[in-house]
Amino acid sequence: MNEIIFMVEEAPEGGYTAYALGPSIVTEADTLEELPEMVRDAVRCYFDEGVEPKIIRLHFVREEVIAL
Repeated sequence: MNEIIFMVEEAPEGGYTAYALGPSIVTEADTLEELPEMVRDAVRCYFDEGVEPKIIRLHFVREEVIAL
């Protein structure tokens, strides 16, 4: 696997939650600044050394509700 994609959402209680598309990896961060390191750490923990993906993409999803 050369690449892994995470879907990032704002958590209802504050901060951010990142879900990997494919492998069962989920991580959280309090700020956008600490999110990349939390994702890297989660990927390193999930994969064996030498087989982890070389590229991590963060796809930010923002939910917006509008009234008619």
